[in-house]
Amino acid sequence: MARLEHVNVTVADPDKTAAVMCGLFDWQVRWAGKGMQTGRTVHVGDKDSYVALFSYGDPVEGVQESYRTRGGLNHIAVVVEDLEAAEARIRAAGYVTENHADYEPGRRFYFTEENGIEIEVVWYG
Repeated sequence: MARLEHVNVTVADPDKTAAVMCGLFDWQVRWAGKGMQTGRTVHVGDKDSYVALFSYGDPVEGVQESYRTRGGLNHIAVVVEDLEAAEARIRAAGYVTENHADYEPGRRFYFTEENGIEIEVVWYG
């Protein structure tokens, strides 16, 4: 059986975004260092999977509509053990949560972080 190991997204400041994600989801920095030919990469997650946060060094604003652009990143989903506690942490950090839904196979909500990446937070009871 295959499993997803990581996704790699471009952000303005990998260290800042890593600190936010580690704080919100109790993740750890798995690795940090030089990215590709230049820039910086920070891997955050747990022992089995992670999000690679990359910056080439000179970020540019995105202009695409991810749900309509082929290859666009629509969102990253994070499974939590306690949806209400996760939402409280996310709101306390200053984020607006939205699109709450309760349908099989779980309950969820979404928020958008500083780089414009939509995060789905889901609980499977």
